Amino acid sequence: MAGGPGGSPAGVGGGRHRFPKDGASSLGVARQYSGTLGKVGNCQIGVSVHAVSDTASCPLAWRLFLPESWDTPEAAGRRERCRIPQDERHRPKWQLALEMLDELAGTGLRPAVLVAGASYGANADFRHGLEDRHLGYVLQVKAEMTAHGESAEPHQPPYGGLGPRPLPRYRTHPLSLREHMLAAGRCQGQAVTWRKGSKAAMSSHFVLLRVRLAGRRPKPAADGTIPLVWLIAQWPEGEAEPVKYWISNLPADIPAKDLVRLAKSRWRIEYDYRELKTALGLDHFEGRSFTGWHRHVTLVAAAHLFLTEQRRSPKAPARA
Repeated sequence: MAGGPGGSPAGVGGGRHRFPKDGASSLGVARQYSGTLGKVGNCQIGVSVHAVSDTASCPLAWRLFLPESWDTPEAAGRRERCRIPQDERHRPKWQLALEMLDELAGTGLRPAVLVAGASYGANADFRHGLEDRHLGYVLQVKAEMTAHGESAEPHQPPYGGLGPRPLPRYRTHPLSLREHMLAAGRCQGQAVTWRKGSKAAMSSHFVLLRVRLAGRRPKPAADGTIPLVWLIAQWPEGEAEPVKYWISNLPADIPAKDLVRLAKSRWRIEYDYRELKTALGLDHFEGRSFTGWHRHVTLVAAAHLFLTEQRRSPKAPARA
């Protein structure tokens, strides 16, 4: 998890892996959307943090997500049978991710840059948590997220001298990220190659803007100014609008190719999941105890790390 903006990021994997299950007795199981099943079904959800570089990656930590239904009085029997500790309660997935990052930081593993999917990028609490920890990030987001333009400035509302002075506010109405990009136009972008593939280079057209995120929970400075962040959009030729969006709090002078490379580095996490499932049995745990689940995913991650270090090519299939 070391390295600068041009080096290795860390990623909150997916940030979730679904473990399909039958019945309602396995710890943490509930009817939730499962990408593995392609529909809503009984499954567990695990949150993971991965170390990622240009040549390799591996999971470093796991947490089992406990749905709110496992905190109710009716779930007391299931909790006891699964031997879930009393202090283990429902916590949002983004909070589990921050807890793992704190735990890893305590061992000296602190990411230079963190990458994560849109479910994390859309969460203001998660972004503020990264900023409070002084962590750089490149997070995928949805086009509907809103922001003010780079030139927008707050103004001080009139003050009558009674009560607390109102905070500065922005006069402009925030626009969606899609609207910002459409106003800028595809011509403002450039072609960027982010990875050399086995058959051809991975490249596309990208537009980069500087914006000030709005939404329901912006985090302005004392003068009311919302910090500038990068807005990165992939806008392939022939498309009427961008197909993917990311935001980043990395410095203003970072090269576009580095921003794009970091944004695109999450493919390695998805590759990890595929290998962990198909070669190493990540989904094969049949036990029901809290400790057993975490022991299983830890051993699978250790096997994955061993194979990653042993193989000559990072893309070579793992030996089961």
